[in-house]
Amino acid sequence: MRLKLDENVPQDIVPDVARLGHDVDTVLQEGLRGHPDADVWQAAQAEGRFLITQDLDFADTLAYPPGGHAGVLVLRLGDASRRRIAARLLDVLTTGDVESWSGCLVIASRAKLRVRRPEDP
Repeated sequence: MRLKLDENVPQDIVPDVARLGHDVDTVLQEGLRGHPDADVWQAAQAEGRFLITQDLDFADTLAYPPGGHAGVLVLRLGDASRRRIAARLLDVLTTGDVESWSGCLVIASRAKLRVRRPEDP
């Protein structure tokens, strides 16, 4: 899957995510550090990339309705360390049905994984 890591996701995880078979790039690689959410979102969508972030704004289904984008994973781990964030992300990408998440909103907390799929017509 084509992924984009937001700047609030540990960047040192990129090689591990790539080893799982994903095409991954980052907001930092694109020079979008500190840019508004709209710029990050536009870059991810223009490239058809599934966005991975800790930014809860992207969990707003009115602003980002499932089915209207390439997909987004929001990591909700609270004040977790970068190491724990990276570990949870790798766990989600290893055990989840990632390929079925295109167009979905996925919320990963410490113990749960919720997938909001596009509404059926």
